[in-house]
Amino acid sequence: MTSPTPPAEPTYADRSFRSPAGIGGGVLLLLLIGWIGGDAVVRGAGRVPWLALAGLLTVVPLVAAFTLRPVVYANDQRIRIRNPFRTITVPWTEAAVLRAGYSSELLTEDGAKFQLWAVPVSLGKRKKAARRQARQSADDPYGRTSVHADVRDSRPRMAPADQTMADLRELMERAKTGAGAAAQPSASSETSVSVRWAYELIAPAVVGLVLLVVLLATG
Repeated sequence: MTSPTPPAEPTYADRSFRSPAGIGGGVLLLLLIGWIGGDAVVRGAGRVPWLALAGLLTVVPLVAAFTLRPVVYANDQRIRIRNPFRTITVPWTEAAVLRAGYSSELLTEDGAKFQLWAVPVSLGKRKKAARRQARQSADDPYGRTSVHADVRDSRPRMAPADQTMADLRELMERAKTGAGAAAQPSASSETSVSVRWAYELIAPAVVGLVLLVVLLATG
């Protein structure tokens, strides 16, 4: 007689937050660097191809780290912050404050602070959103909405970074109050803050920089 198969543990899909402008800028930069560096490798004479290769090995990982890599993943149990050179995983039970001043930050219960590179703060967009809200308040001082108006246009609009942080704070509050999780974290779930360094980007950049310095010093 076979024992019954235990029910699978519930899974929680991650929501991802990242900067479209950062991704677009990173792709353009990588294309430009690849074009210039590739041309130097193919057409360069003497030590130029080697210098170009060392430069590519140094610059490409750095550009990818600061533009394509940053992203924030969040679900009902934890937030995972992938910054240029580190990935920080924080269970919501260990998170204390999410705030967006001049930069987006997460503060933990033990006082540690981590920046959210994937959620850049734009003061210009924040001022634009504030002016839009002020115009809406002036047009409808009593909070009434015309029957012909689009309800979506009547809701306050925040700057993208502020909206993202508001969504993350909602997830954190739901997790802390127990409304967002249907079950307690399993034994395999992380219960403390963990930090992992992105050695896959750091190592080639360091090697490229060393090669570049050696080539320039021996030239």
